[in-house]
Amino acid sequence: MRAVVTGGAGFLGSHLCDRLLLEGWDVWALDNLITGDLSNIAHLEGNRHFQFVSKDVNKPLGVEGTVDYVFHFASPASPPDYLKFPVETLKVGSLGTFHALDLALEKKAKFLLASTSECYGDPSVSPQTESYWGNVNPVGPRSVYDEAKRFAEAATMAYYRHHNVDTHIVRIFNTYGPRMRLNDGRALPNFVYQALSGQQITIYGDGQQTRSFCYVSDLIDGIYRLSQSNEHFPTNIGNPTELTIYEFAKRVLSYFPNAPGLVHESLPEDDPKRRRPDIAKAKKLLGWEPKVGLEEGLGYTLEYFRQQFARETVSPK
Repeated sequence: MRAVVTGGAGFLGSHLCDRLLLEGWDVWALDNLITGDLSNIAHLEGNRHFQFVSKDVNKPLGVEGTVDYVFHFASPASPPDYLKFPVETLKVGSLGTFHALDLALEKKAKFLLASTSECYGDPSVSPQTESYWGNVNPVGPRSVYDEAKRFAEAATMAYYRHHNVDTHIVRIFNTYGPRMRLNDGRALPNFVYQALSGQQITIYGDGQQTRSFCYVSDLIDGIYRLSQSNEHFPTNIGNPTELTIYEFAKRVLSYFPNAPGLVHESLPEDDPKRRRPDIAKAKKLLGWEPKVGLEEGLGYTLEYFRQQFARETVSPK
């Protein structure tokens, strides 16, 4: 069995490659490295079942040979990244999705779209169920990511209904773990980078907005189970334990007793006030729920960040 993973050198894409290889797949990872990093897949160098191809999925993919599964994970994902690359983000959600779907159609392969909880926008209901249509500002700064993913979901369902492509959609909630980029703009790497650098930890707004954090191995397990299911409509995968950003910042600070504390800055436009997945569907359909607790997951992740920070301090990019 052979899988193509777009965004295969990214945080989640590289972990998915690991899982597919573990399950006995041959894997082609495609990435243009706008936000991905070859260090994420360096451990796979020399693996005869793995191949990395430098490719922009906004152009036709042209993959030769058989393909049994296409996993479309290519996209900037953190707010600073998609605000820095707004047009590229819109293109990868539209053109990139069409090219990935066309590859699946051509090869008679299955297809899985990595969508996002951002499809729910700043929700008026909590927890968020898959039946909730969302509350998204279509012209705000975050819309380049939110609407790109919503469009990608619509395109995926169109190929399922019109072309009979065997498609699947996962809505990914906040995820953390090794291979995240330090200071990439998301809460955990930002907090850790600032603490390691001796800076105050930045909280946007009053810190009462909530998030729920899923460890990466749990997320990938849910995604793999969904990929092997018969479900075609969006499915939430995330950890339903909800924390305020203030609580989360204090939790991270407890690992850095010498950090200088917290500082508040203005809340970014359209920043969601609540984020918590309803995972009843994943539990019933996939027999899945997260297993890694926050303390355990933070232990693994902080060790990775400390090592990464030490490397970057010695050899800054």
